[in-house]
Amino acid sequence: MEIILLEKIRNLGALGDRVNVKSGYGRNFLIPKGKAAYVTEANIAKFEARRAELEKIAAEHVKAAETRKKALVALGVVTIIAKAGDEGKLFGSIGTRDIAEVITQAGVEIEKSEVDLPTGVLRHIGEYDIVIELHSDVKAAVKLSVVSDAKDEDQE
Repeated sequence: MEIILLEKIRNLGALGDRVNVKSGYGRNFLIPKGKAAYVTEANIAKFEARRAELEKIAAEHVKAAETRKKALVALGVVTIIAKAGDEGKLFGSIGTRDIAEVITQAGVEIEKSEVDLPTGVLRHIGEYDIVIELHSDVKAAVKLSVVSDAKDEDQE
C-alpha cells in the first residue's frame, strides 16, 4: 500500500515522502492517527496545498521537544526506590511506565512510549542511562538511579 506521510516517522520517512507500507499498518495506525494519507490525485493536491502548514506544525513539535529536552537535562539524576534482595536483584522490575511516572512527578511530562529501554526492563539496583525519545529528531539522556528500599533492613 502506498501512502503519503503527513509527518516525519522514525524508520519510515519524512514529511511528504511516498512510502510503501503493509496495508494493516497503514489502514489501522498511520491513516486513522492522521500521520499519513492514501496516494490519490485528490490527496496529493490537498497535501501540496497544506505543505507549508504541515512543515510549520512539524517545526513547532521539534521546538516543544527541544524545550522538554532542556528540562530533562536540568533534572540531573532521577531516583527510583524499589524493594531489592541482598544481592541487589529487584523484587519485580522497573519498566517504561514506572520511569515515565517518576520523571513526570519530578516535573517533566513524558509518556511511557517515549522511554526507550533497548535491553528490556530493569531488574537490578544501580545507575542507568535512559534515552527519552521526545521526537524522532530529539532524544535526551537521563541518569536513572535505582536504589534499594531501606525499610526491609530496619525490620530485621
